Amino acid sequence: MSHRSRHRPPASALVPPAVLAAAHIVPAATWLPGLRLRCFPSLAGTGHPGHVALTFDDGPDPASTPRFLDALDRLDVRATFFVLGEQVARHPEVVRETVRRGHEVAVHGWSHDRPWLPSPVRDRRDVARAAAAVRETTGRSPRWYRPPYGILTSGRWAAARSAGLRPVLWTAWARDWTAEATPASVRSTATAGLRGGGTLLLHDTDLVSAPGCWHATLAALPGIVDACREAGLGVGPLAEHGTS
Repeated sequence: MSHRSRHRPPASALVPPAVLAAAHIVPAATWLPGLRLRCFPSLAGTGHPGHVALTFDDGPDPASTPRFLDALDRLDVRATFFVLGEQVARHPEVVRETVRRGHEVAVHGWSHDRPWLPSPVRDRRDVARAAAAVRETTGRSPRWYRPPYGILTSGRWAAARSAGLRPVLWTAWARDWTAEATPASVRSTATAGLRGGGTLLLHDTDLVSAPGCWHATLAALPGIVDACREAGLGVGPLAEHGTS
């Protein structure tokens, strides 16, 4: 091997930074609801037309998640909880109780960060670490991955695939993370955008949201479930949603 070849820069060093940045962030355009629903229905969480997938993000939280588990028991509904790995490590008993009550636990990443700069090594490490935390805590391998803020960069796509996880976002949300959220606003926003086959994003904690906002979500939950049932729709976790 020549002296020159031994010191040749890696291929990535020859790619202009703007090209690398574009390759990293362009897939995150799937955050746009219209694009996602039209072009990537599976990623949006579109499933069986007679079913709605109920999902919660950002937990587990010992102050609020058990309240949601109790409410879901009263409603006889099961859901999918997208959990943060660092919270699983802090509160494994809440995760185990979530599974004991029949709910599905999925991966929301290790921490709730925004991935503006490319870091594929970090992405792979963090997603794998979070998936391992769920598996070791519950005894079950998670199936789904939803990135924080729904920002699905190329690095997070690859990290999910490496960890054996399937990315899924949502078709409807309730804007329940804001300080202005009320039970009425959460219910009206959620049901306005929800159709059969849809996946609804809610939050069972205020860990990365406005303080106390989960109270509005909890109060709105029975009305949301009732509205789905009145429309003839079943409500349950992603595992029962029939996503293709």
